[in-house]
Amino acid sequence: MPGTVLLVAAAPLGRGRLVDAASVLPVLAAVPPAVLAGTDTANVVELADPLEPQAVLTRLRAAAAAPGPLTVYVTGQLQLDRRQRLPHLAMARTTPQTVRYTAFPWHWFREELRLRPGGATTLVLDLHADPESWRWLRSHPLDSGRNNAVYGRIAPPPSRRSVAAPAYMKAVATILRSGRRPPLEQLHQQALARIAPESTGAELVLAAAEPGGGDPHAALTAAVQAGRHADADALAARHEEAAVRAHGAGSAEALHWAEVRADLAMFAGDAVLSCRTWLAVAEARLNAGQPADAPAVEAAVDRAHHQWGRIGDPARARELGPALAALRGRVPGRREGALDHVRRRLNRLQTQN
Repeated sequence: MPGTVLLVAAAPLGRGRLVDAASVLPVLAAVPPAVLAGTDTANVVELADPLEPQAVLTRLRAAAAAPGPLTVYVTGQLQLDRRQRLPHLAMARTTPQTVRYTAFPWHWFREELRLRPGGATTLVLDLHADPESWRWLRSHPLDSGRNNAVYGRIAPPPSRRSVAAPAYMKAVATILRSGRRPPLEQLHQQALARIAPESTGAELVLAAAEPGGGDPHAALTAAVQAGRHADADALAARHEEAAVRAHGAGSAEALHWAEVRADLAMFAGDAVLSCRTWLAVAEARLNAGQPADAPAVEAAVDRAHHQWGRIGDPARARELGPALAALRGRVPGRREGALDHVRRRLNRLQTQN
């Protein structure tokens, strides 16, 4: 089965740049796609200094939906948003004041990859942190998802008025240019050894293999890829019911399986059910006391909004529109004008027969 490779190199333009992230792409591009992926054949998508986080999200979502192994190579810099104090991958237009709207929230990696089976996803990271993010990382792990293998390093801020090089990722690319991809742990250790002479010793080393054996998500993925959408939903429903019995309807475990079922409805092409389920998840999270700008709440409303836009039946869209508009009033999200978009479409729908 062919593999998929996503290459992301992102950093702000101008004075805020800590690392010349895009400089690694020519070296990675010289590596055969199959070697980058560790498979016989592979598709490669490259994002160099992207301007918009939504562009990265679109590519990541497509890569996550592809069958077969997925390897995501990410080079760039981390910054915290000032409201939620959560790490983001800075984009070309990111400044300290605009992180929330112009950078890619790191938890989006976790959210988009969470349905992939254990053992199918690898992240190779070479990140530099600004001073604020570096302090945050000393007491918070960078959560990239429990089903994913993660290798790489996070470097502290470089000295003033200097732009660092993505030394770890260049070392990885140089090793892979030999035409063979060694086992990932071995590749990781070889890359660290190559950059040891220039290392400050303060870097955070990332080497975490995934918890994949017996993961029910693998069975779900197989069912979806085989077109057995009803079987996939039935399996997820059983896990949701078990989570409700064991932990309660508003528990993290139960909400996780509700989100899985919303995604399964999307894969099955049932935008109405997917939208309705995401609306219910968002309401449940808000009713449980989660703030309107919590990442999981924003993600639920954003996905409900996206699925609502894919509903072709005006009557069904009219039915769900008021609930979405009410939620958008409480959870405006990161994209300006989201509530206005719902209201305008709802007004158009009201005039249709």
